[in-house]
Amino acid sequence: MSDTKYSPRLAEKYKKEVVPALMKKFAYKTVMQAPKLEKICVNRGVNGAVTDKKLIDVAIGEMEQITGQKCVPTLSKKDISNFKLRKAMPIGARVTLRGEKMYEFLDRLVSVALPRVRDFKGISDKAFDGRGNYTLGVTEQIIFPEIDIDKVTKISGMDITFVTSANTNEEAYELLKELGMPFKNIKKDNN
Repeated sequence: MSDTKYSPRLAEKYKKEVVPALMKKFAYKTVMQAPKLEKICVNRGVNGAVTDKKLIDVAIGEMEQITGQKCVPTLSKKDISNFKLRKAMPIGARVTLRGEKMYEFLDRLVSVALPRVRDFKGISDKAFDGRGNYTLGVTEQIIFPEIDIDKVTKISGMDITFVTSANTNEEAYELLKELGMPFKNIKKDNN
């Protein structure tokens, strides 16, 4: 048995390439100041979950296949009579990825799933929230290779939020760009 511990490819890239690039660009004094990816939250609302309870089970199963981690249903917060919605009814699915699974998911998203999007020209760099987090909307779950297209009954999308320790949008943008996120617009340096 070898004593080498498995480490995802992007985790190694972060340590060896991304941190030095960020240190150089933003002139941090220590390695600890460099922003890092803390977690990835994948969230999916299920249309028609109020009338058909099986749709939630299907959505949870697909999310578990895509992320490789147990998924939990999201519950409604209040009653809305027009939608026949009661408080605490399951209406979606969510999962939070950290550590190795987070880097594995990001690697698959960037290298396999996003290039499978029809007419893909890159992702927008305008979806930062001002605190260093980025949210990406995916319109079809079938871009992930884990999903068998013949078994899909309903095509639906999901939101993928990248939570970073960056303080500004610019730092988060550089971090995600260095990790391989295919952004559309390349920002120009004002040096």
